[in-house]
Amino acid sequence: MACYRGAENKSFETDDGITPFELFGEWNIKSALAAAVDGEYVDLHRTLKDGGTVKPVMPDSPEGLSILRHSASHLMAQAIARLYKGAKFGVGPAIQDGFYYDVLFPKAITDDDLPVIEAEMKKLAREKFHIERVELSTAEALKKFGDDQFKVELLNDIGAERVSLYGQGDFWDLCRGPHVPNTGYIRHFKLMSLAGAYWRGNENNIMLTRIYGTAFADGESLDGYLKMTEEAKLRDHRKLGRELDLFSFQPEGPGFPFFHPKGMTLMNTLVEFWRREHTKRGYSEIKTPLILERELWQRSGHWDHYHDNMYFTEIDERPYAIKPMNCPGGILVYKTSKRSYRELPMRVAELGTVHRHERSGVLHGLMRVRCFTQDDAHVYCTQEQIEDEVKGIIDLDRYIYDVFRFQFMVELSTRPDNFMGDPEAWKDAENRLQKVLEETGIPFKINPGDGAFYGPKIDFHLKDSIGRTWQCGTIQLDFQMPEKFDMTYAGSDGAEHRPVMLHRTVLGSLERFIGILTEHYAGAFPYWISPVQAKIIQVKPDFESYALKIADELKKMNVRLERDARDEKLGKKIRDAQMEKVPYMLVIGAKEAELGAVSVRTRSGGDIGIKNMEELKSMLKSEFKPPVLH
Repeated sequence: MACYRGAENKSFETDDGITPFELFGEWNIKSALAAAVDGEYVDLHRTLKDGGTVKPVMPDSPEGLSILRHSASHLMAQAIARLYKGAKFGVGPAIQDGFYYDVLFPKAITDDDLPVIEAEMKKLAREKFHIERVELSTAEALKKFGDDQFKVELLNDIGAERVSLYGQGDFWDLCRGPHVPNTGYIRHFKLMSLAGAYWRGNENNIMLTRIYGTAFADGESLDGYLKMTEEAKLRDHRKLGRELDLFSFQPEGPGFPFFHPKGMTLMNTLVEFWRREHTKRGYSEIKTPLILERELWQRSGHWDHYHDNMYFTEIDERPYAIKPMNCPGGILVYKTSKRSYRELPMRVAELGTVHRHERSGVLHGLMRVRCFTQDDAHVYCTQEQIEDEVKGIIDLDRYIYDVFRFQFMVELSTRPDNFMGDPEAWKDAENRLQKVLEETGIPFKINPGDGAFYGPKIDFHLKDSIGRTWQCGTIQLDFQMPEKFDMTYAGSDGAEHRPVMLHRTVLGSLERFIGILTEHYAGAFPYWISPVQAKIIQVKPDFESYALKIADELKKMNVRLERDARDEKLGKKIRDAQMEKVPYMLVIGAKEAELGAVSVRTRSGGDIGIKNMEELKSMLKSEFKPPVLH
């Protein structure tokens, strides 16, 4: 007699095998897509025999959405197989916001083909094809997929005796599953875009066509996502970067951003704010070289873990590497002197430029580049100081994120498979970080196995104005590097002790953070960081002397401004300034010159009337600095 347990003290006993579908019927549970049996996700029609805890996977849960989207990728593949005879299929997983499938088409397709594929998917969904799971020996599967080079390669790499396949109608694919019971469950979906993708991400392999789509449990959620996606297109930092003349990318340096004068104004203002806040909190700043000997990276462990993402050179017939991270250089600075416990905690910051080799297919504006500046800092402290230092970093993070009006979520990432050091030290480090988070009252979730190779970490995910999340800040607790580099300090007892090292960023990559800010504000930056804060608009060239006088007075206040003296209609000048997202437009005509005043317009509120110079200066002065929150 097998006993099955469920939520709310539900149970069921049977001598024969039973499916989750039948079990949920006994418990009057409706709408489940799949089941979790003792933590393993299975199809609703999988026969169960040995009892256990069985929970429904509902459509609106993260697991349910993932299963639904994976099934949608198979539905798309089935539609493509019907429409394009001879198409070959790579892989088709669910991803964070949807799904994709990599396909070798018998002919080139474009975005215009997506509605045709989508219409066929809707037709197949209405036919409610049963989605069937079968197990075959690898030999049988190889025979079934004998003319498909992609499936044959995957089967040979899997190396298992038996594998599972999923079929719906005449379409079959190699897959672990689970899937929804039939194609009728997949009703709310949309194909989004297509791109090129190398087979298995290897640039030496054949290029396939990757089609992206999304799917949701209900139409309202799909509509909301599509509206957000359209809004995201309008906020795309690559588009706004060109329109606002902030930065560019050139074919002579793919993945290496070029910052223009306005972009550098934005970055420098951000850096000034960053420096001011770090100075308040007792940080010193250093600068370490871009190129260091290869042996240093071997000693730190980066060689083993980041070798494929590093750039190399040779100097005096000795191997060197361009730094992908700042921490080994900071350690060398620490070791230039004998340190005492009286110096600790020692907070050292570096705006360090790093280089990492990223494949061309993953480069994405400022969000994924090959050269960027990290707002790094390393805190060297005693064991007893760990908790207070982590709390201090969290306080700094909260303040800076609040200034930019970001909400945030926190994850505690634990020991990965490729970790360095003693598991017991890892456990202690993880417990300490968890304790701090609990004491600060910040909600957090555990992210198993995603820590750095040298220690666990706290990651901050910022939520922007349209609901997307971005990982920026991190706090990493490291017992390994001090050991590897024999870092010491003299304790109060006169003996040598090993310091603890905290790695942390607040903004992460400055370039990426500027990309995030650009999209968060849709290019309409707060006054204090706007590259151009005000634009003087002359109604006619006749008022140039008065316009120059106003400009001189505002420059004394360090207002960043431009002057538009073009022989154009006033309406066009105002529209151009609005398109440039300038916070204030200062219109000067005959009336303003006579009164010794300006007519003020804002990019959001329109005309706010004539202001004399004292009123104008007072208004601009109130917005000149970032808000003081605490």
